[in-house]
Amino acid sequence: MYRRFGVLLAAVLGVTLGVAAPATADGSGHSRPGSFPTEFSLPDGWQPEGIAISGTTAYFGSRADGSIYAADLRTGRGKVLAKGPGTPSLGLKVDSRKRLWVAGGVGGDARVYDARSGALLAKFQFATADTFVNDVVLTEKSAWFTDSRKALLYEVPLSLEPHRTLALTGDLVITPGATNLNGIVTGLDGGLIVVQSNTGKLFGVDPRSGKTAEINLNGQTLTNGDGLLREGRQLYVVQNRLNKVARYTLSRDGATLAAERTDARFDVPTTVAAFGKRLYLPNARFTTPPTPETTYNVVAVERP
Repeated sequence: MYRRFGVLLAAVLGVTLGVAAPATADGSGHSRPGSFPTEFSLPDGWQPEGIAISGTTAYFGSRADGSIYAADLRTGRGKVLAKGPGTPSLGLKVDSRKRLWVAGGVGGDARVYDARSGALLAKFQFATADTFVNDVVLTEKSAWFTDSRKALLYEVPLSLEPHRTLALTGDLVITPGATNLNGIVTGLDGGLIVVQSNTGKLFGVDPRSGKTAEINLNGQTLTNGDGLLREGRQLYVVQNRLNKVARYTLSRDGATLAAERTDARFDVPTTVAAFGKRLYLPNARFTTPPTPETTYNVVAVERP
């Protein structure tokens, strides 16, 4: 079970980063002067998926071409920080050295950018076929990436040394062709936690052996589980097509549903990042056919 695993602390976020004007998308949230908008736009046609926040700057990857957009949470305004390679940018995290780590989806890769200049610092090619590198979490020493098509995790040292592939065993069963492993976070007492979107199951992972153990959800199922965020014992799970974010309390015996939140502004949110008392979620709009003119936005809600 989950209690079998020891702790890896995340070394993420925590650095203020300014975003230069002019903006390519204006904040659309209406609030009193001096307060942050609770909703703002991304560029038309962007097709967002991941989000990472460092200081008051939020970063968003594009599923369309892998470009990176940086927006100021104080205004909602932002700019394209880096042009993409033509393959997606999905899960994102920023480390303490102001580097942005990006999961590359069907590109089968990970990329590392300078979060201030947008310069590409490194690229790691994990796979070239039947791959979907979906999300990333940072620990004290490594970046760990999920692949939604494979019973694998990819580990990249923060020193940017060559990556290793960790084969997963135990309770996890992969369904060919489905979206399997998705969001990933560090665990409480030893390792990593991953969600399997197609089954709605949650697993603990031993990062040394690759052994997985299903976490008891006490009768719940994380249908369409996507991005994860852990704050202490509280685990936030975005359930994308359900337009919902759920909060579970972790313990030695599993995870218990504590609260849920939906919002009329949700339109298939995928991932989540926190700032102050708020959670920020990009609307991926999976049920809306994407065009260059399709609008996309980010919604902020209070924690459930």
